[in-house]
Amino acid sequence: MWEKFHQVWNVKEVRNGLLFVLAMMVLFRFASHVPLPGIDIEALRRFFQANQVLGMLSMFSGGTISNFAIVALGVAPYITASIIFQLLGMIIPRLEEIQKDGESGQKRINQWTRLLTVPLACLQSLALIQLLRQSSLGIMTKTDPLHIVTLIATVTAGTVFLVWIGELMSEKKVGNGISLLIFAGILASLPQAFSQLMVTYDSTQLVSYIVYGIIAVLTIVGVVFITEGQRNIPIQYARQVHGGASMGGVATSLPLRVNMAGVIPIIFAISILLFPSVIAQFFVNARTPLVAQTAQWIIAILQNQIVYGATYFLLVVLFTFFYTAVVFHPDRIAENLQKQGGFILGIRPGKPTADYLQNIINRINLIGAVFLGLIAVLPLLAQGFGGSRQLAIGGTSLLIVVSVVIESVKQVEAQLTMRKYDVY
Repeated sequence: MWEKFHQVWNVKEVRNGLLFVLAMMVLFRFASHVPLPGIDIEALRRFFQANQVLGMLSMFSGGTISNFAIVALGVAPYITASIIFQLLGMIIPRLEEIQKDGESGQKRINQWTRLLTVPLACLQSLALIQLLRQSSLGIMTKTDPLHIVTLIATVTAGTVFLVWIGELMSEKKVGNGISLLIFAGILASLPQAFSQLMVTYDSTQLVSYIVYGIIAVLTIVGVVFITEGQRNIPIQYARQVHGGASMGGVATSLPLRVNMAGVIPIIFAISILLFPSVIAQFFVNARTPLVAQTAQWIIAILQNQIVYGATYFLLVVLFTFFYTAVVFHPDRIAENLQKQGGFILGIRPGKPTADYLQNIINRINLIGAVFLGLIAVLPLLAQGFGGSRQLAIGGTSLLIVVSVVIESVKQVEAQLTMRKYDVY
């Protein structure tokens, strides 16, 4: 391990890239602790702690929402914009063609994603401010129109700033910049969680602490196993003769990842769960009794651990299958294999190959979907069995952290291998 660190440090480009990424993470954490005026921070934190659904939103922002900093929304609007364009690619043929147009097409999609991030950030910041104004905790100390407009403009600018530094980090090729920002936010919350654990430490619960530690280790091992797991489909290319020379006859494989969707299904599920809760918050104090009671019922039902956990699990499983269907097209793969003279041993080319690949991905996807669902509800299960909110294992956080670390390690190793070949 130390030899690998030594190699990384000796390669100037990799070393400078890692130092730059570290500096940008520090800058992000500094910005996340610059609060906006007119907000009672203590009341805001109590508000998020009392609502587990909104608490999840705070987790994905890296705690910036609970501080209501200048980067309060984090990169959530950019992620939402990216998801929108991925879904539109299924509906609009022209957009799908642009997505397939290599690097130039990807640049156009990225530019449109940045442009869409701005109005989404404005809408999300306005919704968040209106939600805080509806609270009875007195979170907003200033509510004049000029102050509201200033808050919206500042928070939107903060999101655009994070997107900018995230793309700068991606250019260093030591990991995805947006993912690294989320990674930094999750890691930054660990010291506070550890300090709360020490404050509430009870020697009579030592066995529970040990059990939670074992669960955390097993979760990390499971995340690595599923994230790296894949099914290799053997592919054989027919031998061809061109001008008297024999070509082809190569045997290779088609890798199908177990967790093809990553954390996207969890983000989808959180968005669906947040929507009714956030909307209901606006109507809690409605003048019409029926509307107010309905809003209170929606909030109460989502606060129920069993209902919330079951709904969360089912949504993650459904969105895992949905997203995989968006990004994986067995008919196209079968068509490309047939054009290139490739085939799966024992399977006829064309539609039989597409059907075979679809059956394989359905079985693999079931394992990945159930795994993601269990990871998502793991904190609720840990809290239900142990009864301790501080010791609840953040399975989603672990999934994000491990996935980002694996991706960054692979990119760094790729750069080291490239530099090694350059030397030879």
